[in-house]
Amino acid sequence: MFTYQCPKGHLSTESDYCSECGAKIQGSIEQVNTVNPPDNLPKQTKNTVTCPACTAPHDPTSGHFCEICGYNFNTGAHGEVPLIILDSDNIPSPPVETPQNVETLHVTSLQQQIEITITVDPALRNAESPEAPNQPPIILRLDKESNLIGRLSVARGIHPEIALNFDSAVSHRHALINRQSDGTFTLRDIDSANGTVLNTVELTPMVDAVLKDGDEFTLGHWTRIKVRFV
Repeated sequence: MFTYQCPKGHLSTESDYCSECGAKIQGSIEQVNTVNPPDNLPKQTKNTVTCPACTAPHDPTSGHFCEICGYNFNTGAHGEVPLIILDSDNIPSPPVETPQNVETLHVTSLQQQIEITITVDPALRNAESPEAPNQPPIILRLDKESNLIGRLSVARGIHPEIALNFDSAVSHRHALINRQSDGTFTLRDIDSANGTVLNTVELTPMVDAVLKDGDEFTLGHWTRIKVRFV
């Protein structure tokens, strides 16, 4: 069986966009024999474990933090990464510290839930994108502490809470929506191939941005997601 090697070294079953990370396969297409793959491709060791926060494979010998989302395998803490707040002018504010004292949390804040509406916006497509599909809006209410945005891959054991299988430019592990200890929700691009844009501002990979009611973010070829607090 032959597949295609993407710029990031993954084996892709698709010739235009990597079926693993969504990166565009540019220039001449290099076919790779998956029966006897080359030694320079990423491999998982027999000791590899799965991150409970974002489902990424993790080699325990490389440290106790998930390389994708920052999950601490020793303490169980989710994503010890910087936090930014986007103000009304879409200008990133300086990093702020998340609250450490759980006893000071407001009950009303903890009861808040988040609902997202996923739509296909043909206006977002670029010249290299395929035609946008006729995809009706999808409304999801998120009830988990950590919600992976990406594309389903049964072979790799990737089962996103927010599955965008209709958009090939979305990475299998693209971004996370997390509930923080103070009851707020944050969006984090987990070093996706094609990035995530929140309210017209492109997110810095592995940096949390606080979500507000009415926020919108875009990713992939033509996927738009609107946030609503309920």
